Amino acid sequence: MFASIAKPFVTRTAFAATRVGGKKHFSSSSAARISLALTPEQLELQELSRSFTAKEIIPKAAHHDRTGEYPVEILKKMWDVGLLNTHIPAEYGGLGLGVLDCAIISEELSYGCSGIQTAAEANGLAQAPVILGASDALKKKYLGRMTEEPLMCAYGVTEPIAGSDVAGIATKAEKKGNSWVLNGQKMWITNGGKANWYFVLAKTDASAKPGKAFTGFIVDGNSAGISVGKKEINMGQRCSDTRGISFEDVVVSDENRIGDVGKGFQLAMGAFDITRPLVASAAVGLARRAYDEALKYALERKTMGKPIAEHQAIAFMLADMAIGVEAARGLVYKTSWQIDNGERNTLVASMAKAYASEVANKNAADAVQIFGGNGFNSEYPVEKLMRDAKIFMIYEGTSQIQRLIISRSLIDAAKKGN
Repeated sequence: MFASIAKPFVTRTAFAATRVGGKKHFSSSSAARISLALTPEQLELQELSRSFTAKEIIPKAAHHDRTGEYPVEILKKMWDVGLLNTHIPAEYGGLGLGVLDCAIISEELSYGCSGIQTAAEANGLAQAPVILGASDALKKKYLGRMTEEPLMCAYGVTEPIAGSDVAGIATKAEKKGNSWVLNGQKMWITNGGKANWYFVLAKTDASAKPGKAFTGFIVDGNSAGISVGKKEINMGQRCSDTRGISFEDVVVSDENRIGDVGKGFQLAMGAFDITRPLVASAAVGLARRAYDEALKYALERKTMGKPIAEHQAIAFMLADMAIGVEAARGLVYKTSWQIDNGERNTLVASMAKAYASEVANKNAADAVQIFGGNGFNSEYPVEKLMRDAKIFMIYEGTSQIQRLIISRSLIDAAKKGN
């Protein structure tokens, strides 16, 4: 599949030089129409990501799944070639890629291992509220350092009793002089034990409604009072570093506050408009890998004198798998295009996230079925895909939460006559 890719990896600096100021630029005429073709730059990104995945991720994915070892060397190489921290604007040393550009990368990385892709994309999730609302000084300090060396960061919102119910967050921050004192516990924090810094959402007004009750902060990972919990052993994506993080009288300078007091909820939710398309694209990558593995096996495995792919029962399963991949990618590209062109994408982002995650789970389960007994065995790749796929329906908003967002949006639009 990857034999046609002969170009060597480019450095992140060299790739940045192919962008105009490190950013993707749209003319007024190109922004007014939709093209289903990727640009030459996007094709180059796809080629780079696909080649990197073939050479650096696929051969090592099973090892990281068995051992749970964090993919330090792979992430360093990813940083070297410009596939890590792709959201960071050019003025802070990044590539300033659009969401569609990043979605192309996420699909390819997840094709190799969605656990490794999740570790990489957790940086993007933590950086998103900083990009959206932090001061220029904070961006220079915390985004800038991510472009100077291969560091990791983490998004600290979820809590033991407040997962999908973000409004139920109990971690609090109290103002004392020119600082804030944080107390509370976060849970299921990706990159939790590897983070140089955390984005933390904390309650700053216990009496206010959720939209005004929370504030976002950047908290240095080496701050006194931070306790990092054990690495969680999860069903899938096992090399992703997922932990609980406790804050006990952690002092944070007011300079590390992101945006206005009470505006943290909007920042945290606004980040999802950027990252949900990327989670969905990662789900597409896994779904595509499941389809490819199933198709290859179905052409090799013979029963009743012919490849099982020629039996209608299997052929129709493969057809449905291919349909799912293309349809899910279409939603990913649409919601990515929307936000890149300044349109609100919350509705389609939720559609993409819900649908792509379910396609990933269906395709993985169907791949195991097509492999038969071999699919249930860890010597073959599809059982890992089935374990890895489940989390797509849970993190960054469950499938049920996505449907809540979608249905409310549709009902509100209908009431307004839209």
